[in-house]
Amino acid sequence: MITVNDIHKSFNGVEVLKGISTTFEAGKTNLIIGQSGSGKTVFIKSLLGLHTPEKGTISFHNQIYSELSQAEKRKLRSQIGMVFQGSALFDSMTVEENIMFPMQMFSKQSKTEMLDRANEVIKRVNLVNANDKMPSEISGGMQKRVAIARAIVMNPKYLFCDEPNSGLDPKTSIIIDNLIQEITQEYNITTVINSHDMNSVIEIGQKIVFLENGYKAWEGSNKDIFKTDNKAVTDFVYSSNLMKKVRQMYLEGKH
Repeated sequence: MITVNDIHKSFNGVEVLKGISTTFEAGKTNLIIGQSGSGKTVFIKSLLGLHTPEKGTISFHNQIYSELSQAEKRKLRSQIGMVFQGSALFDSMTVEENIMFPMQMFSKQSKTEMLDRANEVIKRVNLVNANDKMPSEISGGMQKRVAIARAIVMNPKYLFCDEPNSGLDPKTSIIIDNLIQEITQEYNITTVINSHDMNSVIEIGQKIVFLENGYKAWEGSNKDIFKTDNKAVTDFVYSSNLMKKVRQMYLEGKH
């Protein structure tokens, strides 16, 4: 669980995060949404410890991050997995080598143990016969699965995903969404996803935090979002005619 309490963050005198408080539970897919400039990126970077809020606290399982020693922060970071927007795979490494990289950096396992673990997660994300392929030899969807495998290879307690469906077609996006949700529940990970994909919001948004101009303007589940009368949320989520029809069908009980 990650608990955020009244965090504020400014740059050059301009306040970007304005007193955000929320909780992200383990075993759930938690989504952060909002328009460009709403504070989503600064918020997730603050959760990752890349930005230090001037006020407020961020706690990981009741441990306040700012109060941890450097050794405790290093230990916490080893429990965090990250899926980057562009997958961020090493072009010069094979799929297997990319996935093993965190273990080589942060674990003391033998080569055999690392290979066994890499193959476990390769199988878990359904990457068939891809061990020796280079990133340039596989599709965007497969690259994203490699990124997910690399993010979970160290058995993280926390998983952060930055626009995991960026650049993917709708069908592949659904596959990636389902995979992230399955892994989250299977390993009881606290997963936080920064997303603009409305299909992700509707399908896997067990907890949704909507930011507007640095404030938390709304939070709830993917079921709650159909019923909210918060204008900022409805204008953002139901900007397309298709999403308006989906909402209407839900309200009419046709879903």
